[in-house]
Amino acid sequence: MAEKNAAEFSDLLKEDRSFPPSSKFREHAHISDDRIYAEAERDPEAFWARFARELDWSQPWDRVLEWNPPHAKWFVGGKINASVNCVDRHLVGARRNKAALIWEGEPGDARTLTYFDLHREVSQFANVLKSLGIKRAIASRYTFR
Repeated sequence: MAEKNAAEFSDLLKEDRSFPPSSKFREHAHISDDRIYAEAERDPEAFWARFARELDWSQPWDRVLEWNPPHAKWFVGGKINASVNCVDRHLVGARRNKAALIWEGEPGDARTLTYFDLHREVSQFANVLKSLGIKRAIASRYTFR
């Protein structure tokens, strides 16, 4: 039975179908220059490393990719804080007053949070968690290994 499962799994690794986007989708895409796909295909690690450098890393990565099919580990050794990258970095400058989240409920109620508002809410919730005795997670749990 195990051999049959291994063969089925191995077959899944041989995907060669392509699902191109519709022309309507392509018309509204943010990236319309196909050269970006060639660049990504030519050197995927350099391509993704370039975009990853736009983020704030508390510890830079040692290797961009460790690939042992079917397991991939990206940005091995790097440490990143999602809250810093999603909220805190936007508090400097005019973006702090721009909408970070726009929520609309079923009956038509709505709420817009700026990056500053979102930071305040995240900080308040973090303090609630601390008051309940919740401790900071082990750093390696959020490390790209």
